[in-house]
Amino acid sequence: MQKVIRMLGITVAISLLALVIGMVSAQDEGKVLVTGLGMVGGDLETIDPNVSETSASIEIVNQIFVGLMAQDITNGAPILGLAESFETEGSTFTFKMLQNVPWVRYNAESGAVEELMDEAGAVRMVTAQDVYNGIVRALDPATAAPYSYVLAGYIVNAVEFNAGEAAVEDLGVKVVDDFTIEITAPEAVSFTPSIYGLWVARPVPSWLIEEFGDAWTEPENIATNGPFALKEWAHDQSITIIKNPFWVGTEGMPVAKLDEVVFRFLEPIAAFAEYQSGTMDAVSVPLEEYERVQADAVLSLEYSSGTQPCTYYIGFDNAEDPVTNVNLRRALSLAIDRESIVVNVTKAGQIPAQWFARPGLAAAPTMENSPDLGIMHDPEAAKEALALALTDLGLADVSELPPLTLTYNGAAGHGAIMQAVQQMWTDTLGIETQLATLDPTTYFSTVSEDAPMMYRSGWCQDYSDASNFLYDVFYSKSSQNDPGFSNAEYDELVVAARTESDQAKRLELYQQAEEILVDQEAAIIPVYWYVTSRVIKPYVESAISVTGNEAYNLWDVNK
Repeated sequence: MQKVIRMLGITVAISLLALVIGMVSAQDEGKVLVTGLGMVGGDLETIDPNVSETSASIEIVNQIFVGLMAQDITNGAPILGLAESFETEGSTFTFKMLQNVPWVRYNAESGAVEELMDEAGAVRMVTAQDVYNGIVRALDPATAAPYSYVLAGYIVNAVEFNAGEAAVEDLGVKVVDDFTIEITAPEAVSFTPSIYGLWVARPVPSWLIEEFGDAWTEPENIATNGPFALKEWAHDQSITIIKNPFWVGTEGMPVAKLDEVVFRFLEPIAAFAEYQSGTMDAVSVPLEEYERVQADAVLSLEYSSGTQPCTYYIGFDNAEDPVTNVNLRRALSLAIDRESIVVNVTKAGQIPAQWFARPGLAAAPTMENSPDLGIMHDPEAAKEALALALTDLGLADVSELPPLTLTYNGAAGHGAIMQAVQQMWTDTLGIETQLATLDPTTYFSTVSEDAPMMYRSGWCQDYSDASNFLYDVFYSKSSQNDPGFSNAEYDELVVAARTESDQAKRLELYQQAEEILVDQEAAIIPVYWYVTSRVIKPYVESAISVTGNEAYNLWDVNK
């Protein structure tokens, strides 16, 4: 018995020593931020820059991959990324690149980020060829990149190449030398340089993609070039990025102050609970907790709200009966009390949306210059539109309507909004609607492949111009046009607005396009314009973003 007790004592001593060592090790990790901002429950489908399409995936891509251009999150303006300068001649852009940006990878054995070497033992620098490879891979129809359409419109012959109707040699992209790349656009558009900086056009390590295929983005295989490198991807739980000591730092994209950022994949309620327990440093405020946060003496001081250039909307499959009927779509839109939703459901200062393009984008309508634009809550007009729909469909009564289903991603918050919409349709129109949920991890890819009859969606800016909403999403040939909306007059308007240099004329064209999209055709139902709603610990210094994205190299932790 004495021997057992002695052995237990030794075991306890060793355990305590291990605990102390573990605590010292944790303290030595440096500045670590644990965040849930921008993340969802489940997992990310991918962090491959050429094929990412969800905001959560893009958030990670933006931290570890840098393209020719970037965006200043504090004001939305385009800034230089890998490009140290560029010149424009007509619609041709020549980018001179930084020459000292290496491809890197975190080595789990050494515990350090390391430069990657080529077969000759030289450091692999990010070159113009890597940028070219990324652009070509994104446009290659075999890649099936969801955002290829957005990029294709700004490179000569890219639309044709993306459709399999032109050779890669025909593309308006040319590697001039190791650190110079030339890109020619089909036409002069003011925001074109911003397009060349989108995640879909980021450079990629082609030699690794050839070796590992889809697994190239796993931590042990990946190569990145941004202010952070990928340290760990615990699928369905978290992603951890670590400071890249080899990132040179630029005026617009300085070297990171943080040593690591841990992104946890939690539903908002779970993340908020972790925040309260002290295990997370920054999270979004769930709808259910907003009022309590405002009333709490501590949490109210840690709360912040700001602009987020996104629109929350309900999409229709414009090819699925009975929502092929425009009068039914208009009735459903007119029956939604957007003001009630933002006041009684979301409660965080969201703005009722009358149209699609978020005010604040270049050339987008605003409530000041377009107060009566779009579509608003109007119960009587909704009933009139429903009566017309029933006549169109040859139905005597609303009870004869085929079953309607509204689908949403099963994450906290969306359910409450969809239930409110469901009740409004019942109260105003007598229409019964079934609600259906889909896995949030694969929700948007599922919607893109086969849009449900009616579904919850949202769109956030990729660059700060109304074209990103009205042309990139709902132009009839856009790969982002999940509803399958097609209107010749609308197409003419948004095509003309892209190249128009007079901002007043652009605004007028977009006003006309919005009327067609949300009122005349009611192809979608705009619900509200987003705001940020978050709590951040007082020891965290955060950059205030107006783009909906974060730049964690601008954040700091001072405990």
